Amino acid sequence: MDAQKEALQRIITTLANKNDEIQNFIDTLNHRLRGVQANSSKVLSDLDDEFDSLYSFLDEMKESMTNTIKQEQAQKMQELQNQLSQCTKALESSEELLEFASQSVSIKEPEEFTKAARQIKDRVTMAPAFRLSLKPKVSDNMTHLMVDFSQERKIIQSLKFLPVPKAPEIDPADCIVADNCVSVAWRMPEEDSKIDHYVLEYRKTNYEGLPRVKDERCWELIDHIKDTEYTLSGLRFDSKYMNFRVRACNKAVAGEYSDPVTLETKALTFSFDNTSSHLNLKVEESFVEWDPTGGKSQENKVKGKENKGSGHVTLLKNNTRSGTPSPKRTSVTSRPATVRGSRDRFTGESYTVLGDAAVEGGQHYWEVIAQKDCKSYSVGITHKTIGKFDQLGKTNTSWCLYVNNWLQTTFAAKHNNKAKALEMTVPDRIGIYCDFDGGQLAFYNADTKQLIYSFKTKFTQPIIPGFMVWCGGITLYTGLQVPSAVKTLQKSENGMSGSSSSLTSAVQ
Repeated sequence: MDAQKEALQRIITTLANKNDEIQNFIDTLNHRLRGVQANSSKVLSDLDDEFDSLYSFLDEMKESMTNTIKQEQAQKMQELQNQLSQCTKALESSEELLEFASQSVSIKEPEEFTKAARQIKDRVTMAPAFRLSLKPKVSDNMTHLMVDFSQERKIIQSLKFLPVPKAPEIDPADCIVADNCVSVAWRMPEEDSKIDHYVLEYRKTNYEGLPRVKDERCWELIDHIKDTEYTLSGLRFDSKYMNFRVRACNKAVAGEYSDPVTLETKALTFSFDNTSSHLNLKVEESFVEWDPTGGKSQENKVKGKENKGSGHVTLLKNNTRSGTPSPKRTSVTSRPATVRGSRDRFTGESYTVLGDAAVEGGQHYWEVIAQKDCKSYSVGITHKTIGKFDQLGKTNTSWCLYVNNWLQTTFAAKHNNKAKALEMTVPDRIGIYCDFDGGQLAFYNADTKQLIYSFKTKFTQPIIPGFMVWCGGITLYTGLQVPSAVKTLQKSENGMSGSSSSLTSAVQ
């Protein structure tokens, strides 16, 4: 009976998965149908635009060539008109001189005849008619401005749709996922010299396999890639996978997308758990800051409830001597249950907040940056069982780096209420590496990847990232892969823990 139930359950699971695949394929087909309609309308519109552009270009060319003909016509006509005007004036002057010479021939008086002859000779010497070029300055030929579009007509008649580039091919084996970067490489199935550039699209997803049409995230685009590879850097791996596809483009058209590939981009992602934080901590998703008014504002709420007959009783200690109370003091020792979340909040001197995700196996990495003026903070891990009054590093189930800038700077690794002073400068950015299965907790300078300190232990319960902050704030960075440099250092440090014997523990 049980075997039959198990077999039936397997069939049900198989059918459910198959139905899910078919539904996704139906969504894909419907999406393709809508795409064909939309893309057909677009290419028709593009075709109209191209022909309108060609018509416009031809009109502009015609107008330009017409203007050239008209300009040459006007220039030639002006030259000929000038010559005609000069010749007309010269002719009038010559006719007048001819008439005067004809009349002078009949003069009988010798002195007058001599005088007239001399005048005629002088006027002939200066006459415009004898200085004119009797050759037209320009030709009436305009055939050099004729056009012949026979070749262009053949080109237009041979106009066809531009060949669409073939879909590129992405080989997952050629893709690299490391250090929160993804390098994607592709190749063309055959050489295409007309390809101008490539377009790469990607999106994050939590589904393995082919992309789903109804996915929660849209495709993001990177255009004008000239090479056949591209690297996305500085990513936050807050999803299990990323889908990638690429297509080639020539000057006019984009080809089909490549078959999409799915690459795993899994990393530990968590935020600060506001339900666990001390009331004097102001918590956002990835930022926590000391807030000395937190307890006071809660006190006012409680007093208001007490005045209304509330059954809550709150004991308060206020430090009025300084604007920044010592980390040895507390402004709140008790709170009404209404401010508690799924667990009791940290209280007393434990200005602590936990992460909202537990680690039960694997290798993980996250980073923190403290504000420059932060007086005191700790970063590390702890078991869930840490008490609300406990401080990180002061129990046998918590490990941390502790930085104290109050009065004098202290930098130490802490565990089980024992501290190991660290003789180095506190880095601006601290990386935390946890190998749950290997029992390793290591702290690094996140910028240089220099090992700061390493705990070697044995984790027998799930662990939670823990943080303490006083008079300042820290920013949390998650969704990070274990850096390649850290992996290399871990291999070289294998069996060479940086912790002292007093801080090494085996948790039972």
